[in-house]
Parts: sequence; C-alpha cells; structure tokens
Amino acid sequence: MDLRFLDRVNTAGNSIPLTQCEFEGALQQGKALHCDFCPNIKSNYLRHLEQMAAEGAHIIQLVDQNEVRSLGVWRSFLTTYCGRRFEIDDLVTADAHRSKGYGATMIKALEAKARALSCDTMMLASATRRVDALRFYFRERYVIDAFLFRKTLEAGA
Repeated sequence: MDLRFLDRVNTAGNSIPLTQCEFEGALQQGKALHCDFCPNIKSNYLRHLEQMAAEGAHIIQLVDQNEVRSLGVWRSFLTTYCGRRFEIDDLVTADAHRSKGYGATMIKALEAKARALSCDTMMLASATRRVDALRFYFRERYVIDAFLFRKTLEAGA
C-alpha cells in the first residue's frame, strides 16, 4: 500500500496532507471505527486492507480534533450497464458523532473523487436494518434502483 490508498479530509472536506511516515499510523487510527462496522476484518486489519488495495480499493477518512470520525472505502471500475462506476464499499460514522455533518461531508468528498475519475454513477449497498443510514442516503438524493442478491458460498460445496 502507498499514500494513494488513503486520503484524509477535515470537516470542511479539504484534503489533509499525509506523509509516508504518517501512513500506517493513520490507518491504525481508523481501525477501531472500521472494525466496529466490519468486525470480521479485526484480526488481520492491515493485511485485509493490503489485499483490498491490490484490488483497487481506497480509503478516505474524515478527521476532526485529530480523531477519525468517519471513513469510507471506495473503488472505481468500468461496467457494461452503467459506464464507469464509483462503488462505496463502506461508509461509517462513529455512533457518538452522528448527525454532526460528517456523513454529508464524506458523501461530498466521495462525489468529488467520483467526478475527478470521470465516473458516470455512484453506488453503495446498505443493510435494510440500518434505517437511519437509509434516511441519510435518501436525503443525499440516492435512490434504490436495484436489488442486491447475495449467496454465501460454503467451502467444498
């Protein structure tokens, strides 16, 4: 992984410069928040991120008062059905810091990245049980225009 994998923004959505020496510390700083949201990556967090980076994923962190308050994982790829797609894998804001504008700032920063990459569309998946998150996405003018089907594959089956 290198510096291109991680972006940091402040509460105004402005980029926060990061040096290579600060890189791993910045990733570790976001670990607790990310693992609360995705507990299955907790034991091998950095290794998991390295694998995701190798597959084209990136992380953006929103930092306020020297703490990661929100983070997003994203990637961009070309599709046959919607052109260049900007996919948000994870978007999470710390429970104690919701309704403070962090999520809206993250969405704006992610949309700016999508535009800079000439993406045609942005997509994300959100669990149906996350009612507050769904309300937030509707406020941000996202629409439900497809179903996401999932099947867990058992090893050896």
